[in-house]
Amino acid sequence: MSRVLVDSSIWIEYFRGSKSINVSTFNELLDNNQLCINDLILSELLPSLLHKKEYDVVELLKSIHNIPIIIDWDEIIDFQAKNIKTGYNNIGIPDLIIIQNVLQNNLVLYSIDKHFTLLQKLYKYQLL
Repeated sequence: MSRVLVDSSIWIEYFRGSKSINVSTFNELLDNNQLCINDLILSELLPSLLHKKEYDVVELLKSIHNIPIIIDWDEIIDFQAKNIKTGYNNIGIPDLIIIQNVLQNNLVLYSIDKHFTLLQKLYKYQLL
C-alpha cells in the first residue's frame, strides 16, 4: 500500500480513544511507517496540543514523514468550480489542498470527514 496521509479528523479521534476509527489498522500503519502528514494538517492539530502542553504528542506528529504541499492554485480553482457545478457548495479550500496533495503524491487518504467521501466521486483517489 502507498503512504497514507492521515487527516486531522483521524488524529483527533485517535487521541480521544474513539471507537469511530479502527485503532488496530491505525497502529499497523504507524508500525509499518506508512503514515504521513503535511503542514496543513499539522497547523490544524498543533496549536491545541501546544496550548495543552502536550509536547510529546507534538514531537510525535512532527516526527512523521511530512509530505510537502505544492499548491497549484489554478487546479484548486478548477476543483472548486467543479464542486459548485456538482452542487458541493460547502467544501473548504483546505480540503481541496489536501486532495491536491494526495493526488500529486499518489497517497491514500485516511479520513472520516464526509467531504472527502463526497469528493472521492469527483476526484479519483483512494480513501481508507
